[in-house]
Amino acid sequence: MQFPRTSLEQWRVLQAIVERGGFAQAATALNRSQSAISYAVARLQEQLGVSLLVPAGRRMKLTEAGEALLRDARPLLDAAFRLERRARSLREGWEPEVRLVVDGLCPTGPLLDALAEFATRCPVTRVQLHEEILSGAEEALLRGEVDLAVVNRVPPGFLGDWIAEAEFVAVAAPGHPLHRRAAPLTADDLVLFTQVVVRDSGARQPRDEGWLGAVRRWTVGNPETALAMVRAGLAFAWLPRRRIRELLEDGTLVPLSLASGGSYRSALHLVMADEAGAGPAARELAACLRAQFGAGSPES
Repeated sequence: MQFPRTSLEQWRVLQAIVERGGFAQAATALNRSQSAISYAVARLQEQLGVSLLVPAGRRMKLTEAGEALLRDARPLLDAAFRLERRARSLREGWEPEVRLVVDGLCPTGPLLDALAEFATRCPVTRVQLHEEILSGAEEALLRGEVDLAVVNRVPPGFLGDWIAEAEFVAVAAPGHPLHRRAAPLTADDLVLFTQVVVRDSGARQPRDEGWLGAVRRWTVGNPETALAMVRAGLAFAWLPRRRIRELLEDGTLVPLSLASGGSYRSALHLVMADEAGAGPAARELAACLRAQFGAGSPES
């Protein structure tokens, strides 16, 4: 009987180097010394007889062979983590902790109601909540860092349930020059004014959403900062209606009179990282989220 020459630990180290961008970053993420990280990759390349990494500026990237081999290794790593999580769930009954990541679009009210209900059902289980923007929540799923996710897009290899819908509205402060222009406004009217957008918190393949045609565009890391800039009259933006409903009602913010594209909708999906291996607490939290968001009830 033969055993594999390489270990899952070596492949996890390689994956961390690629995801984090270098040996030092991977050492920090895995709580190992940089020399241990370097040795693991050197040994892996020696055992395989192929080069797996090459420097690209300040980062490390996979060779063609490395990319192909790591692609095949990822399902093995995922399966090993699932096996360990499953064993832990069987041993402990209720999991001691459930990890949840939510997109920045996730409505706070239903989320808090779901967490409150979960606390009554599973009082001994901790919840670790992460809040991300755009692809950040998806990356947490792909890295195996969470048990549940509320995401704007379901990443490849996962299945998700639609649970909510967020509407974005183009708005500006009442005194903004765009409100003094003849309506309806077009993209040509917007292009010379400052637009504020929120930065994607993901690192692997950050993406942009919505109209980004303004010559002057400010990018911020927090949705509340974007809202504050719009309220101050410094910029216009497409903002979630749920966050600005009261400001629209009292006239603090005013919708832009656009010929088209004045609003758009974006869906939110609930994804369980490992449907087969999920523990009872993760399943209970998923049930609470579905109940509180109310499937089939889009945000108005």
